[in-house]
Amino acid sequence: MGAKPYIKPKCGTFAPNLGKNYPSLLFMRHILSYRKLLGASETTTLKELKSIYRGLMKEWHPDKFSDNPDLKLDAEEKSKKIIQAYHFLVSIAPETRELTLADYTETTNNSSIVDFDYKSEVLKIIFEDGNEYEYFGVPKAIYVKLINAAFFVQGYTFGNNVGNGM
Repeated sequence: MGAKPYIKPKCGTFAPNLGKNYPSLLFMRHILSYRKLLGASETTTLKELKSIYRGLMKEWHPDKFSDNPDLKLDAEEKSKKIIQAYHFLVSIAPETRELTLADYTETTNNSSIVDFDYKSEVLKIIFEDGNEYEYFGVPKAIYVKLINAAFFVQGYTFGNNVGNGM
């Protein structure tokens, strides 16, 4: 399939629809706040996003503020947010989803769930093949169904983190 630019091949982000043709409000809030933070728009390409990210990281790199501890702490927090925003926006970009769809389909169809966690409408599922996927806008009722199903399957065990988000 070739190289997967800008992404870690062992993780991904997917937003399920809630029965309508729009993603959840939580997911949309993430998108909008991250775009605002980076100064990106809906039409920003991966190449442009990478350029924006690099520019912001040069501007906010904590080492630039080594002479002022307070500014250095601010820069560390800002750079963490920039990194998180960049990785999130890259993971949901159409180009990235197109590149990772085959791997995602392979994992979800052929690999067992090893563990999962739920927090603030974000369901993180860890698969046996090492892939991890986050699903945004997952109602708590869906998570409860997953928990109940997990404990009713004979001979199937999960790691110690099951239920952390309850």
